[in-house]
Amino acid sequence: MSRRRTAKKRLITPDPIYNSTLVTMLINRLLLKGKKTLAQQIFYQAMKKIEDSTQQDPLEVLRQAVVNVTPLVEVKARRVGGSTYQVPLEVKADRGTSLALRWLIKSARTRSGREMVSKLSNEILDAFNNTGAAVRKREEIHRMAEANKAYAQFRF
Repeated sequence: MSRRRTAKKRLITPDPIYNSTLVTMLINRLLLKGKKTLAQQIFYQAMKKIEDSTQQDPLEVLRQAVVNVTPLVEVKARRVGGSTYQVPLEVKADRGTSLALRWLIKSARTRSGREMVSKLSNEILDAFNNTGAAVRKREEIHRMAEANKAYAQFRF
């Protein structure tokens, strides 16, 4: 990480089917070993499965799932006088969305089952219904921030 200047934010192009940058971000985090077309196939099949099961707009289901998983606060390690404190900080919108997508995909990968399409669609549906591993992860982060509220004065 460079100490001289911060990196510029890259422009994210919206995907061709849903015309959404959120979908592009999720596909980019889903891909492994540069196989973007495979990641797109997995994602679009998962969205089709969500549409068939809920009879709702799958993009709205995805947006609500990401909102349900997005953390409001997180803890960061801060070294003060020889000891390290877990300091609670508010999460910026971009970082919150990024964390939510990362947690959704990680929890989808750790689900039992064989095919990624069903694992991803089930995890998105669970997040939409405020259940599932990704929502549990957010709750755990919020609990840690609440427990370390006393060190909020060390915020930087």
